Amino acid sequence: MAEERRSRFDAVAGGQARHRDEAGVEFNRIVAFSDGVFAIAITLLVLGLLIPEGQKDLTETLLNQDADLLAYAISFAVIGRLWIAHHRFFATLERFDGVLMGLNLLYLAFLVLVAFSSQVLGDYSRQTVAVVLYAINLACVSLTFQAQIIYAYRRNLVWPEARESERLAGPANFLVAIVFLVSIPVAFVSTSVATVMWIGMFAVGRRLENRLAAVRWPRRSA
Repeated sequence: MAEERRSRFDAVAGGQARHRDEAGVEFNRIVAFSDGVFAIAITLLVLGLLIPEGQKDLTETLLNQDADLLAYAISFAVIGRLWIAHHRFFATLERFDGVLMGLNLLYLAFLVLVAFSSQVLGDYSRQTVAVVLYAINLACVSLTFQAQIIYAYRRNLVWPEARESERLAGPANFLVAIVFLVSIPVAFVSTSVATVMWIGMFAVGRRLENRLAAVRWPRRSA
């Protein structure tokens, strides 16, 4: 009886890693909570698209929303890509602990801020501060997600057969973070060029990720 009670005790708060099968309810709550935050964050993006009442020329008003629409499109694409990566990462987890939960909360905290920084970018797209704020926000999101991957790998929280895929995820997250960080000094010269860098990341990002992964972790010969 004592052993059964001990097995039901949630040791995550005590810093001990638990297997996802033994703590299925707790693990599912983490995933459900994360998905809920993603859903809210991506929904809040549309709140930045506003049309003032009483506009005589609606067509011109809509055309003037180009900055807001661009910020919305970039942010939606980024959050959508982050959600897919987050989903794949948690699918590879065999165990979890309190530290990983804390890192995930920190990651979600920066993620929710994307709606705010996206609205600022849409309203003040030509101002350097708005571009820098957005770039810092997205860089923090990427780096905190990378921190989760590194921690999970070093603490052996990932399924053994999935470790190679998680290693390959490293260059992808660093690439996103690097692009946003590099765009910060660029924004002081030209905010438009900084924005083009973000768009270019989606255009050629996958090819660069594959090359970085091949260089850093070359396939072993059979």
